[in-house]
Amino acid sequence: MEYLLILIPSLLEGTALTLKFFFITLVISLPLGMIGAVARISKFRPLNIFMQFYIWVFRGTPLLLQVLFVYFGLWLQFGITLDQMTAALLAFILNYAAYLAEVFRSGIQSIDRGQFEAADVLGLSRFQTMKTIIMPQMFKRVLPPVSNEVINLIKDTALIYAIGITELLRAAKIAAVRDFVFTPFLVAAVFYLIMTAVIQLFFKWLEAKNDYYH
Repeated sequence: MEYLLILIPSLLEGTALTLKFFFITLVISLPLGMIGAVARISKFRPLNIFMQFYIWVFRGTPLLLQVLFVYFGLWLQFGITLDQMTAALLAFILNYAAYLAEVFRSGIQSIDRGQFEAADVLGLSRFQTMKTIIMPQMFKRVLPPVSNEVINLIKDTALIYAIGITELLRAAKIAAVRDFVFTPFLVAAVFYLIMTAVIQLFFKWLEAKNDYYH
């Protein structure tokens, strides 16, 4: 117990950084993903092709490799220097925006085409159609896959240890190596389980709130 009282403050510091990183990534990547989804289904072919390429690159390569490329590769290849947090955030935001763009795209395209045609008959613009008819239905349908991506995000934050950022897992590793015990990893696992449980409860609440037959 005494050891836990000594250990927990350092892990809480790591958790605070993990949560900060998580929320910044989520707040920026969600709208970017929506913009990417609209661009992905755009009839403007160059934009459509660009989005297909962007999504292919970021979904087809490991996130850890992307983090390392942004932090080390930009400096080695182009002389662009970014601090650790900025580099990690940039890589994560671009990666999760790509995944979310595909989730939102599939949600939009799952809506019956007749609803778009009906909106045209009513004289609604494409923006009005998306805002008042398509998006509310799409939002309900994509909640489960979005919740999966958000849970993956909280776990993927552990990857930023690779460039020296002391988030939760790295804080646990430092304590484990220093004290030659496995306990810090077990405590970190409990912290991750608590965070993912909170996310799951939040999305269950959202799904229940948007369940028209609940």
